[in-house]
Amino acid sequence: MHPGRTTGKGPSTHTQIDQQPPRLLIVHIALPSWGDICANLCEALQNFFSLACSLMGPSRMSLFSLYMVQDQHECILPFVQVKGNFPRLQTCISELRMLQREGCFRSQGASLRLAVEDGLQQFKQYSTHVTTRAALTYTSLEITILTSQPGKEVVKQLEEGLKDTDLARVRRLQVVEVTKGILEHVDSVSPVEDPSNDESSILGTDIDLQTIDNDIVSMEIFFKAWLHNSGTDQEQIHLLLSSQCFSNISRPRDNPMCLKCDLQERLLSPSLLPGTADGSLRMDDPKGDFITLYQMASQSSTSHYELQVIKALKSSGLCESLTYGLPFILRPTSCWQLDWDELETNQQHFHALCHSLLKREWLLLAKGEPLGPGHSQRIPASTFYVIMPSRSLTLLVKAVATRELMLPSTFPLLPEDPRDDSLKNMERMLDSLELEPTYNPLQVQSHLYSHLSNIYAKPQGRLHPHWESRAPRKHPCKTGQLETNRARATVAPLPITPVPGRASKMPAVSKSSSDAFFLPSEWEEDPSGP
Repeated sequence: MHPGRTTGKGPSTHTQIDQQPPRLLIVHIALPSWGDICANLCEALQNFFSLACSLMGPSRMSLFSLYMVQDQHECILPFVQVKGNFPRLQTCISELRMLQREGCFRSQGASLRLAVEDGLQQFKQYSTHVTTRAALTYTSLEITILTSQPGKEVVKQLEEGLKDTDLARVRRLQVVEVTKGILEHVDSVSPVEDPSNDESSILGTDIDLQTIDNDIVSMEIFFKAWLHNSGTDQEQIHLLLSSQCFSNISRPRDNPMCLKCDLQERLLSPSLLPGTADGSLRMDDPKGDFITLYQMASQSSTSHYELQVIKALKSSGLCESLTYGLPFILRPTSCWQLDWDELETNQQHFHALCHSLLKREWLLLAKGEPLGPGHSQRIPASTFYVIMPSRSLTLLVKAVATRELMLPSTFPLLPEDPRDDSLKNMERMLDSLELEPTYNPLQVQSHLYSHLSNIYAKPQGRLHPHWESRAPRKHPCKTGQLETNRARATVAPLPITPVPGRASKMPAVSKSSSDAFFLPSEWEEDPSGP
């Protein structure tokens, strides 16, 4: 199992850049802490999927499946395409809301392991029998186990239980511990990491461990990371610059330095949401310039896209009105195909560049690759970008206007002394406003989630004629459980056995189960569709 590594080979395509690998979420329920987590988790999931299912353009998420582990493991949602499936996902989230929050049940130590094995088996069958492009793009699965139990104990339990399991098809196995604390003031857009997690944050046998706070915003942020491009098959951007600009970096005079970088979005473009006049992503659309850069990177004659630094600018010398489109972020690459020495050297040079730019209060002006192939007597057009340093190990990149794009504009100079009565009125008005030191987008809500949910929501209940009604599960200490309609797993479940002894081994999967044929739901849509 290789964290962050995909099995695809060869040059990346636009679909591979935008689309994330299939994901299996296992919700590990423990009482009584589930009562504190349930509402926040379900709200965060509904908010996230209302957004993920609504984004136009290439699908950012391919397949998703949801399991629940309580007294036994159960598949609440077999693998489905995410795009266009919000009603079905919403129904499964509603089932999570109705799960038992009080009382007690007999926990079986093998249930978590069986959920991982059952989900992996189901994914293998889906990959074998479904021939859609989404199923063929990725042949490995990312598994996330969300638990309120101590994360390190869950990791040890999985390491012991899965030591004889073939995890070759698992791209990443992650345990996420939901802590009991709740953030009173949200000041960051990053999930709260376990202080013991350093660069690798990997314990034992390639199982990642992360902690998040028990609040809706932190959970949303964690799930939104699934929309990022996390592929590490190759670096995406080569930033070329002359060593003459930076005295603390020694390089041969005529040999430009190459910093190998990965791209990351800063925010989602509103043009990708339903209701915009044009959801297509064109090469000449400033609203989609980040996606455009991805397209140009994937269409490049080489395996990466090049930005050539041509000059430096004073930070105070750039007018914000000259930048357009959404910004994106450059960070040192984590491409697994580079050796460790090269990765370390590349990161150190990137760090030195950020430090030097901040110290000098400089920006960089860079020229992108030509937008298209040029003819013998034609010079292809190029895009220009400004590169801004930050206090983190990242560079912010924005497209900047060129002469051809400028419109004539004449602005009168600001008079030095306004009228006294007008000045006093404006000052009183400004004094009445609440002053914040910074803008925190996490504290500003546009009610977009509820708007998107209302667009795609359908009446709850039996959504599909082929879904089979399942009797409610009974708990030893609770009666009167609500009856729900569940999507029966399309893979024969592994047998539920009593808690095995320490020396016992996991049961073998029957041949009849592995040969079962997966029939995709009619609700699933082709990910290549709009």
